[in-house]
Amino acid sequence: MKRGFSILSIVVVLSLAFTLQGCGGKLAAPTPVPTPTPTYTPAPSPTSAAPDPFEQNKRLGRGVNMGNALEAPREGAWGVTLDEEYFQLAKKGGFNSVRIPIRWSSHAETEPPYTIDQAFFDRVDWAVEQALSRGLLVVINMHHYEEIFKQPNEHRERFLAMWEQIAEHYQDYPPELMFELLNEPHDMLVSSLWNDLLEETVRVIRQSNPTRTLIIGPAQWNSIGALQNLELPEDDRNIIVTVHYYEPFRFTHQGAEWVSGSEPWLGTTWEGTPSQKQAIIDDLDQAAAWGKAHNRPIYIGEFGAYSKADMESRARWTAFVARQAEARGMSWAYWEFCAGFGVFDRVRGAWNEPLLQALIPR
Repeated sequence: MKRGFSILSIVVVLSLAFTLQGCGGKLAAPTPVPTPTPTYTPAPSPTSAAPDPFEQNKRLGRGVNMGNALEAPREGAWGVTLDEEYFQLAKKGGFNSVRIPIRWSSHAETEPPYTIDQAFFDRVDWAVEQALSRGLLVVINMHHYEEIFKQPNEHRERFLAMWEQIAEHYQDYPPELMFELLNEPHDMLVSSLWNDLLEETVRVIRQSNPTRTLIIGPAQWNSIGALQNLELPEDDRNIIVTVHYYEPFRFTHQGAEWVSGSEPWLGTTWEGTPSQKQAIIDDLDQAAAWGKAHNRPIYIGEFGAYSKADMESRARWTAFVARQAEARGMSWAYWEFCAGFGVFDRVRGAWNEPLLQALIPR
C-alpha cells in the first residue's frame, strides 16, 4: 500500500474514489524520468539448487519500502521520485533490504500480449541495480493493480502475462532479487480465487526462474487473520509468506487523507501499556504459529504509523513491532522511506532519528 491500507480498512477503503489510480485504455506515454547509468550489471547465474527460504528470509532482515514512487500512477505523482542517494542512505542507515512497490499495470498494454513498456522496465532495472550494487537485497512486487481486485477473472490473463514478462526479464539476476506476486489481494479477489491464481502464477514464473525465491501473502489485504485461508503449492518450498501489520489501525492511520472518517482519530497515542503490547504479541504469535505449522518463513512486508500521530508514540510502536517480529524470526520492511510514514525526511534531507533508532537500534 500505503498511501496506506490495512486489514481493518476494508470498509473505509471501499468508499474511496482512488482518483489517482485509474489506468484504462491503451498504454499512456510514461512521464520521462532521468535514469542514471546503472552501477550494477547482472550476469547469468549458474544453474544451482533453490536457496533455503528461511536463510533468504534471514538475509532480508531489516528492510524499508521505497514507497510512493513506482507504485504511483506515474512516478512523481505522489511526490516521490527515486534517487540514487536513497539507496545509499538505506545501506548506510543499517537496512539489509529494500522492497520496491511497482504498479506494472499502469505501464502495460490493456490488450494481448499486454506488453510492458520498455522504458519503464529500464527504470525498474535502474532501481533494482541501485540496491543490488550496494549489497541490499531487493523485493519487487505487483502493486496497486486495482482492476484485478474488482474483476479478477477479466484480468487474470493480463496478470499472468505481465508476470511472464517480468520473470523472463529478470531470470539472470542473482538470488538477492525476490519476486512478490501481488500486494494485498482484496475486494472481489477472495481467498479461493487468489489461491487458484497464485498457484498458476507460480507455475508461470518457475518456467524461467526455477530457483527464484517468491514472496506470497494471503487475501484480505495480506492480513494475519487470513493466513488460515492461504493455500500454497505444497511441493514448492522456495516461498516466503508475507503479512502486513498496521494495528491498531486508528492509531497508525489517524488523519490519513485516503481513509474516510480518520480525522476523529487524531490524537490517538500508543503508550506501550501492557494491554497495548499484548494485542501486538497475540497477533504476531498467530502469524508465527501459522508459519511453524506450515514450515514457511514469515516476512512483515509493511508496517508503520502515519506522520499525523505524535512522534513519541510512533517510535514506541515501531520499535515494539520490530523487536517482537525479530524475536519470532520474522524479517520486516518498514513502510516507508521518505513520504507520509517516512523514516527519512527528504525536505530536510535528514533522518527522522526517533524512527531510525526504533528500527535500527544503535
